[in-house]
Amino acid sequence: MNKRIVKTLMIVSLSISGLLLVLNLQSVTIALATIGNEPKVNDSTFQVMKANAEKELTSLDKKLKANMPKTNYLVVNSTMNEFYLYKGDELIKKDMCSTGSYVLLKKSEKEKWMFKTPKGEFRILNKTKDPVWKKPDWAFVEEGLPVPSYNHPSRFEYGVLGDYSLSLGDGYLIHGTLFQRFLGLPVTHGCIRLNDENLELVYKSMPMGAKVYIF
Repeated sequence: MNKRIVKTLMIVSLSISGLLLVLNLQSVTIALATIGNEPKVNDSTFQVMKANAEKELTSLDKKLKANMPKTNYLVVNSTMNEFYLYKGDELIKKDMCSTGSYVLLKKSEKEKWMFKTPKGEFRILNKTKDPVWKKPDWAFVEEGLPVPSYNHPSRFEYGVLGDYSLSLGDGYLIHGTLFQRFLGLPVTHGCIRLNDENLELVYKSMPMGAKVYIF
């Protein structure tokens, strides 16, 4: 499965919806076919159309199931700030989250940060209980403070990420928040924030290597 899986799943889903619509349009099709000089579509012709549509539907359904992850997986809609936790094709949980704000923080022409959540296919690379946030340079720039050395004690902040964190790589995490009233809004620096209950569910449901699709 490549990084286009989310888009593929959406296309397949839409295709299936379209085919289901075709299967329920016999009366409309026949009625429209009698307008003007169009040849009449009889039951025999429609049955052929229906059989072809059902065949295509079966093929698309097989492709969808073949691309379905075998373990639990997470889908994040960064536009709507919603997440969907799945087990196969079963939706386990849907709720609000928060993703990147798209705010640009600029220290200089060479040092600037765009706070956006990356899109694509990711895996859970690490899981941590009671995580400690190691503040990156931008956290100090944002507060108007001098940037300390790499391992300075002021970089380490306890209790701000919630009870759990799941790493997607490159500093991006799924974690909790002290500001749960902002969930559902694009307010993060690129990470995905969940409330306490959902964070625990995702942490316990998603094994190492489980896939996360962000679109």
